[in-house]
Amino acid sequence: MGFVKVVKNKAYFKRYQVKFRRRREGKTDYYARKRLVIQDKNKYNTPKYRMIVRVTNRDIICQIAYARIEGDMIVCAAYAHELPKYGVKVGLTNYAAAYCTGLLLARRLLNRFGMDKIYEGQVEVTGDEYNVESIDGQPGAFTCYLDAGLARTTTGNKVFGALKGAVDGGLSIPHSTKRFPGYDSESKEFSAEVHRKHIMGQNVADYMRYLIEEDEDAYKKQFSQYIKNNVTPDMMEEMYKKAHAAIRENPVYEKKPKKEVKKKRWNRPKMSLAQKKEIGSALPWPASPIIYCDHGPALAPFCPAIHSPASGSQLGSSWETNPRSLPLSRLAPAEQAALGRD
Repeated sequence: MGFVKVVKNKAYFKRYQVKFRRRREGKTDYYARKRLVIQDKNKYNTPKYRMIVRVTNRDIICQIAYARIEGDMIVCAAYAHELPKYGVKVGLTNYAAAYCTGLLLARRLLNRFGMDKIYEGQVEVTGDEYNVESIDGQPGAFTCYLDAGLARTTTGNKVFGALKGAVDGGLSIPHSTKRFPGYDSESKEFSAEVHRKHIMGQNVADYMRYLIEEDEDAYKKQFSQYIKNNVTPDMMEEMYKKAHAAIRENPVYEKKPKKEVKKKRWNRPKMSLAQKKEIGSALPWPASPIIYCDHGPALAPFCPAIHSPASGSQLGSSWETNPRSLPLSRLAPAEQAALGRD
């Protein structure tokens, strides 16, 4: 075997500095975070708001947050699992659900700041580009920046569906149409109609119709929850229209009532002196005399010299019948003298 050059030697490990914890866990892109968090010095302590979008296996999370040294402060949040309240009971992680979640976040935030009547956003969904502008004599439009995290920002990503929902809801977020569904990178053209179809769930409806015709078993397997909730392809657009209207009507988060949890105690409760005395008087104490052995004074039945658990035999009977059967060391001096064995 030939010699191998030592690349990571002792000096390397002595000087090694570990990455940030969330970088080690693969959760945060600090190169992007630095640019999203850093604020101009002439703006002093003004928060720089971010619209955080995260897509999990069963949910879509949208939050408005700003950074502090202690950590990120969440101003407002909306989740896709809230959509059944507004009539969307299935497909909580598709593009249409992402749009609804972004819309819910925007309307909830503006309602909290009392700006929901000033900035209505785009009520009619067209899928075309729309930007919120500040109104003279009124508070400026709420501005924030998209934080996509580690998601691949490809054309048609659901992150941009949430962005579009927030913009249509009345938030000012810098963006372009290049990442929306319907943008063609070759012709450099954007089709608002294609984007609208995705917002209204028509891409899912078309696939449902295709599976019904081609493979009904696959349709029943993939869209079992749609079948269970009686959602057909023709109902999709109307379902999302009603959801958009319901979100605008009441975006306020309703707190769930706290469940009363009865605390269980697994250890024995502390007894009072009276209880201890009562239990002590009820115990059947033996009327055996105290003897002295190598282990100190003890009641005869409990003396380890007389009672041997290993042998399973008690020597108490031999002590009563023949005290001389016990070794001399197990007897008190007075008893030794009485037996004439001193």
